[in-house]
Amino acid sequence: MRYHAPVLTEEVIVALELRPGAIVIDGTIGDGGHAEAILQKLDGKARLLGIDLDSRAIGAAKIRLGRWGSAVTLAQSNFRNIDSIAALHNFHQPTAILLDLGLRSAELEESGLGFTFRKDEPLIMRFDGRTDAPNAATIVNSASRDELVRILRDYGEEPNAARIADTLVVARKRQRILTTARLVELLDEALPPATKRGRIHFATRTFQALRIAVNDELAALKEVLPRAVTLLAPIGALAVISFHSLEDRIVKTAFKEFARRGWGKSIFRKPVTPSQIELTRNPRSRSAKLRVFRKA
Repeated sequence: MRYHAPVLTEEVIVALELRPGAIVIDGTIGDGGHAEAILQKLDGKARLLGIDLDSRAIGAAKIRLGRWGSAVTLAQSNFRNIDSIAALHNFHQPTAILLDLGLRSAELEESGLGFTFRKDEPLIMRFDGRTDAPNAATIVNSASRDELVRILRDYGEEPNAARIADTLVVARKRQRILTTARLVELLDEALPPATKRGRIHFATRTFQALRIAVNDELAALKEVLPRAVTLLAPIGALAVISFHSLEDRIVKTAFKEFARRGWGKSIFRKPVTPSQIELTRNPRSRSAKLRVFRKA
C-alpha cells in the first residue's frame, strides 16, 4: 500500500518533547504517518488515539499501525468532538495532541469524491464519504448567488467570486452542475484570461472553498482548539499543521488568546515551515506551517 507522506514529522516530534509513556492524540490520523513516526520514536512505549472522519483513512491506519497492537486506538469521528472521544476511550490528560489539517494524497487522487479538479468525478467533497447528505453539488446548485459569493470569498479568498457565482447561477438553470469537469468548464468560462496564467490552477480556490463549506472545516477548527488545550495534561503540547492562510490565522489568533488567558504559551514566535530538503522530497509540503502551544 502506498501511504501519504506526512509533513514536518521530525519538527513535530522535537516540539512535542515526547517521552516513553506518553499519551498522544492524533486528531487527524490519516493513514498514520505521524503516528507511526511517534510510535517508532518511543519504541511503542506510548498510548495513541487516532481520530479521522474518513473510514478509509481509519482502515489504512489500522493496517499501518497494527504492529503496535493495543497501544493504538482508532476512532472514526470529527476532531471537533475530541473531548468526548478521549473520554470514551479513557485518554485522560494526554501529553501531546497533533492536528494535521492537510488532505491525504488518497483523498485527492483516489477517493472519487470530487476533491480534485484534475479528474472528472461527482461533486461530493465530503470527508465522511456520504452520498446521501448535502455535498458540494448541493451548494453549487442550491445556494443563492450571494451565498455563493460569500463562500468563494470567505473560504477560497477568490477575488472573482462574483463573476463565478453569476456564471454558476445561469448555468444551473439550464442543467444541474454535478461533476468536477463541468465545474471546471464553468470556471474557465467565468474567469478572465489573466487569472489562468498564475502559479496555481484557476480552479484551486473554488474547490478549496466548496470543500471547506461542505465539511464545516473552519468552525470545527475553532471548536477543537480550546477543547484540545483544556484536555491536555499540564505542560502538555498541542501541535497544529495548517496549509492555508485561513487555517493559520485561526490557529495564530487562538494561541494568542490562550496565552492571554494564562493557559500557556506558543513555543515558536513564527510558524515552522518545511526545510529545503523536505520541499525537494515532497513539494506538496510547501504551504505547511507548524504552530505549537504548550500548556502551563
